[in-house]
Amino acid sequence: MRLRDAAASIAAAWFTVRGCVVSLPVEQATYDLIVHSADGIHRVQVKTTTTRTEDGGGQVIVGRRPYSAGNLAPLMPYDPTVIDYFFIVDGAFNMYLIPSRVIAGRVGIQLRTYKRYVVGNASGLLGAEVDPAEGAARAPA
Repeated sequence: MRLRDAAASIAAAWFTVRGCVVSLPVEQATYDLIVHSADGIHRVQVKTTTTRTEDGGGQVIVGRRPYSAGNLAPLMPYDPTVIDYFFIVDGAFNMYLIPSRVIAGRVGIQLRTYKRYVVGNASGLLGAEVDPAEGAARAPA
């Protein structure tokens, strides 16, 4: 599954369908999307996970590595004054929109803790079927 490659497009489509204008930063930036909505401009970091835990929750890395040779520096939390929202897509294509201030200071989270921030499921949009036994999406036959 190439969820990481598709996630920013999924997020952009989700915001666009809701009437927002979505832009991509031209230069490398801390955020993946700029979203202009009725209540202002928001910087969005897109994250994905396909990991599952025994209780059905997924773990997501919401930290970043400072730019370093070999990308070996330890994870650091995002600054909530630089990122407004995290848009997360999990392996079952559930979509979460979590304000950055809610997870400020963390570099990893368990999605089961953030169920109230689920904003939909993209499996229908993508024509994928979710196999409940595997907890992952698969392409239609």
